[in-house]
Amino acid sequence: MSTAPLPPLAEILSSLRVVSLPLVTRFRGVDHREAALFEGPEGWGEFSPFLEYGAGEASTWLAAAIDFAYEPQPAPHRTRIGVNATVPAVPAAEVSGVLARYGACRTAKVKVAEAGQSLDDDIARVAAVRDLLGPEGRIRVDANAGWNVDEAERALHALAEFDLEYAEQPCASVAELAELRDRLRKWDLPLAADESVRKSEDPLAVARAGAADIVIIKAQPLGGARRALDIVEQAGLAAVVSSAIDTSVGLAQGALLAAALPALDHDCGLGTAALLAADVTPDRLIPHDGAVTAQRVAPSAELLDRHAASPDRTAWWKRRIGDCYAVLEDRRPSTRSTI
Repeated sequence: MSTAPLPPLAEILSSLRVVSLPLVTRFRGVDHREAALFEGPEGWGEFSPFLEYGAGEASTWLAAAIDFAYEPQPAPHRTRIGVNATVPAVPAAEVSGVLARYGACRTAKVKVAEAGQSLDDDIARVAAVRDLLGPEGRIRVDANAGWNVDEAERALHALAEFDLEYAEQPCASVAELAELRDRLRKWDLPLAADESVRKSEDPLAVARAGAADIVIIKAQPLGGARRALDIVEQAGLAAVVSSAIDTSVGLAQGALLAAALPALDHDCGLGTAALLAADVTPDRLIPHDGAVTAQRVAPSAELLDRHAASPDRTAWWKRRIGDCYAVLEDRRPSTRSTI
């Protein structure tokens, strides 16, 4: 995370706008995505940790938002970022409608291991994606740590016929990932670590254990681009930049992170604005020809007003930012000014 002094809390709150955006399809149990946006000298930043995250975890997201709004971002190596379509755990019959929102993306990330669903549901969903993408399309699956080792081995063997690019976070712990990777070695199926990186006190543990081939990095959960780039460099593994159903402001931070990676061999999970039925800017980071452009975007006053959260929810987000700011102060005392 940045070592620059924190801006005053009152300054952050002075430009704060909280929005509630409808989703095209239910995702992570919600049909609206709330996000807090504020403006700094470099542009707008987004703070949108999921609602269940406590102040300790969410404070890292606030650090990222501050870094993006107040600090220049690392120099880019590219401006065009290839992206994947994201297919939630929908019935197979709904897959075509989801993919249609992404246009010409060659890669799809398919959610699997959803609570209350079966392996047959996963197989049907992935099969539908393969039918629509054709043999040249790339398919990766994301279990969000939903399987134990035996379940993951069985499921991935069943899904192997669809020629998977990689499997993301099939199991929860680093030890489980390492065991699964060893079991699957002869299948030549790479494993990617997401939660084992962004939710870990030691994001490099997965690399030291030889538990993954790819690290998934996200700008907000990791505290901003500089920390994410440092993790990739130290891990020595291929990286994929992903998002958490951000507004286009948050996606812009992820796209600029992807642009700053020295090497980028995989499409990134930065096309998720396609899952939003509304956004905060007319310049949405929607995929065009399978890619987004790495650039900052600014919200429009009209769209901020149209999608403004209720006063109660706005007050809730203000309190949350205050709580997270206090955590950051404890970690890195501000020398810029007092609140």
